Amino acid sequence: MVDYSPALMTDMYEYTMLDAALKDGTANRKCVFEVFTRHLPEGRRYGVVAGTGRILDELERFHLDDEDLKFLADRHVVSPETIKWLENFRFSGSIKGYREGEMFFPNSPILQVEGTFGECTLLETLILSILNYDSAVASAASRMVSAAKDRPCMDMGGRRTNEWAAVAAARAAVVGGFKGTANLLAAQLYGLKAIGTAAHCFTLVHDSERDAFESQIAALGKNTTLLVDTYNIEEAVKTAVEVAGPELGGIRIDSGDLAAMAQRVRNQLDALGATNTTITVTNDLDEYALAALQTAPVDSYGVGTMLVTGSGAPTCAMVYKLTEREGADGTMQPVAKKSKDKATVPGRKLAYRSYEYSLAEAEHVISGSEEKLAGFTPEPEWKNLLVNFVDHGKADSQWQGHDAIMAAHDYRAKALAELPITAQSLMKGEPVIPTETTVL
Repeated sequence: MVDYSPALMTDMYEYTMLDAALKDGTANRKCVFEVFTRHLPEGRRYGVVAGTGRILDELERFHLDDEDLKFLADRHVVSPETIKWLENFRFSGSIKGYREGEMFFPNSPILQVEGTFGECTLLETLILSILNYDSAVASAASRMVSAAKDRPCMDMGGRRTNEWAAVAAARAAVVGGFKGTANLLAAQLYGLKAIGTAAHCFTLVHDSERDAFESQIAALGKNTTLLVDTYNIEEAVKTAVEVAGPELGGIRIDSGDLAAMAQRVRNQLDALGATNTTITVTNDLDEYALAALQTAPVDSYGVGTMLVTGSGAPTCAMVYKLTEREGADGTMQPVAKKSKDKATVPGRKLAYRSYEYSLAEAEHVISGSEEKLAGFTPEPEWKNLLVNFVDHGKADSQWQGHDAIMAAHDYRAKALAELPITAQSLMKGEPVIPTETTVL
């Protein structure tokens, strides 16, 4: 991955606002910004938070070097005074929000960023670009995992998206319930399970399919997975078992009527004595295709295009809005937009989920000033959904790295199981639980 500054992964107006605010004195006003979505993608019942750990990783590198500062100066994006202010910039504020793997709904306060206006406004595009994409992939992955039941899903979408997005998608897919990825950079960066053996070109470059299978087994062992649909599947399966014996690890099918073909191949493998040989299917799968394959004798799935594009919802439409700011008198004041169809709820937020008979029944968002929220007492059975990620510029490392990803992977399954079972339906419908907002 090329070297770059995440501090330039912004929209230009973030720096022009900073420049103007530094000149008029408002850049140092304390502020609270909130990330939320006004609605889920059409028909979706829930969303899955992903990307927070990546935000923390990028915050560690969120500063400008001499070359970056020269670019801003040469383009006259900001004034010399602002360049001086940016020379030693580091985010010194605090961030809290929903943990990765948590379910979210319309108006859930997914992330709250507190600091000065100057430092918080610079984070808008970076935060939104990460959360919108990663959460879209994780949400799609979660639906796919539900449709696949107990059969593992693997990410194979790297070639269907931007090369950097492929790495982010692999990570988000695991948060969403996937078991591994074909992307080696994602596997290296995040300690994910890597999968992959051979493509059709490997078979085609050999003089015969048998030669290709013999070569692959010689290199990777009998436990490898052989791709059997380059020519004739029935003949390929017969050849595969002849070459590897009944100890053949697996076969992969990438075309045709996958359910019917999986059934035929399973019967053929069993008849040849390869009863433990697994069947993996690929080929433009989505959650609906996976649901249709539930009765087929398939052992695992490889999912590409529909995973990395959010299965038709490549963004969560999250926004980053100012909800509280310091006034001229030094007191904190809730603020809100009143725009038609884009109004916001003023004030910082608390967030809880209530349960009945161990099933979630509602999301509770409590809004108000810091003083009023400090005096709020939730119901005893409500679960607090907010965790602290950054405290005055210092990130909590428990939310970063491989262990955090695997914890999010496990947490998603637990959080989904706590929702009404209709959350796992692929039928279009309303969010599975309502969001109830209270302004103190």
